Amino acid sequence: MESKAYLNPQAILNIAFYRFVELKNLNDLKAELKDRGNELEIRGSILLSPEGINGFLAGEVEQVRQFFAELSARPEFPNLECKESFSSHVPFKRMIVKLKKEIITMGMPDIHPALDTGSRLEAKELKKWLDEQRDLVLIDTRNTYEIEQGTFNTAVHYDIETFKEFPAELEKRKEELKDKTVVMFCTGGIRCEKSTALAKQMGIEKVFQLEGGILKYFEEVGNAHYKGDCF
Repeated sequence: MESKAYLNPQAILNIAFYRFVELKNLNDLKAELKDRGNELEIRGSILLSPEGINGFLAGEVEQVRQFFAELSARPEFPNLECKESFSSHVPFKRMIVKLKKEIITMGMPDIHPALDTGSRLEAKELKKWLDEQRDLVLIDTRNTYEIEQGTFNTAVHYDIETFKEFPAELEKRKEELKDKTVVMFCTGGIRCEKSTALAKQMGIEKVFQLEGGILKYFEEVGNAHYKGDCF
């Protein structure tokens, strides 16, 4: 598919999605998704690993919605959700499906987010907790550059450059967090979800993940208790 530019700024649908789920037969799934994406002239990338799926795709609206409907109808991905945005052009050159060890690299092969993570905390509930000034530790799992663009007013962070550095930093603080209410967040949910799985393995039991991350929080409650932008 040659790159096209459209006069209509809503002509191209961009979607982002992920799901932690135990996957098998990855080579077969890779071939099926790549072939179907090419049939529908969709571009972007999908990462597949034994721990799940992570994708960013773009194309004409009807084709992208068809692909995602078929994907979410598969037994491996029940109730799969995606974030949508629109543009006048396709930001990717081709359809790529890759097999990886992890769908978001933490470097901790013994962590299994598909089996056990922190409880999901809705945006409205987090805002309520912050309004009430509840005693909690709000942890930003993103990197230093992202945090410099903006974060929650009361958030703590660990000055990391990559997500692979997060486990060592959490390890240093696990004892002081074991008796705390801990809420972890990131941009769209994938890093904080995996981080809560790590926290639970470390014995931090009262840990929550911000459902949908900062982007979902902005959609539902605006920028209350947040300063700056989200990279």
